[in-house]
Amino acid sequence: MTNFPQLGFGTYKLEDRDECVSAVTTALDVGYRNIDTAQMYDNEEYVGEALAASDVPRDEVFVATKLDTSNLTAEAVKETTKESADKLGLDTIDLLYVHWPLDTYDADETLAALDELYDEGLIANLGLSNFRPDQLEAAIEKLDAPLFAHQVEMHPLLQQRELRELADEHDHHLVAYSPIARNQVADNDTIVEIAEKHDASPAQVALAWIMSKGATAIPKASSEAHIRDNFAALDLELDAEDIAAIDELDETNRIVDFDAAPWNHA
Repeated sequence: MTNFPQLGFGTYKLEDRDECVSAVTTALDVGYRNIDTAQMYDNEEYVGEALAASDVPRDEVFVATKLDTSNLTAEAVKETTKESADKLGLDTIDLLYVHWPLDTYDADETLAALDELYDEGLIANLGLSNFRPDQLEAAIEKLDAPLFAHQVEMHPLLQQRELRELADEHDHHLVAYSPIARNQVADNDTIVEIAEKHDASPAQVALAWIMSKGATAIPKASSEAHIRDNFAALDLELDAEDIAAIDELDETNRIVDFDAAPWNHA
C-alpha cells in the first residue's frame, strides 16, 4: 500500500483563511504528513496555500479530499476533482473520497467516473466515506480500481467493529474522523483512568487506541497546543490491559448523525 501515515490532520470547520493556513502550516511543522480536507469544507484553497508555503517536500505529504454530495454525477466528479486539484496546487490528489453516498450519488455512474480519474492519474487512490457495510461491499464490487480507504466516524465510544473487519477482509485502510468524539472521551471514566496512568490526555488515549486497531486517526485542531497534544499520541503505547478495557466499553455514541444518514436507512 502507498505510504499513508496513521495519524493525520483534519481541517473540518477551518473555514477562515488565516486560521486554516496557520493550522495546516503548524501541523506540517509539528510533523503531520497526512492532511485531510473536503470540497464541503470550503478550504481546499487555504490548504493549498499552506502546502505551497511549507518547507516540507510535496512527495512527503499525503493529501486527501472528498467530493461534495452535489458533485457525484460523472460530469461533476471529473470537473470538480480538477478544480480541487487546482485549489490544492496538486498535479495528483493522493486520495479522493466520495464524502457521502447521498444526493447525486449513483453507484454505477459515480464509481465509473472515479475509475476514469484513477486511470488518468489525476487521483492516486480511491476512497469512500460514510458507507454502510452493504453499500461498501457493493461499491467494492463495482470499482475496477482498488479501494484504498473508507473514512467513518470512529472512536472508543463508537468502535465500528464490523467496518474494521471489512477493512481487514478487503485490505483497505479504515480512517477515523471525530476520533476523540469532540472530546467526549474526556468524560469517560475508563479513558480518563488510562490517561492518568500514562500521564497522557484522554484525546491521546483515544487516538492511540484507534491506531492500535490498525486504523488511521484524523483529528481536527486549530490551536498549536491541541495540534501538538494530538501528535504526541504517536509516542503513547497502550498496554494490552488498556486496550482490553477500552474494547469493553459498550457505547454507541454517534456524534455525526442526521435523518438522511445512510445508517438511518438500512
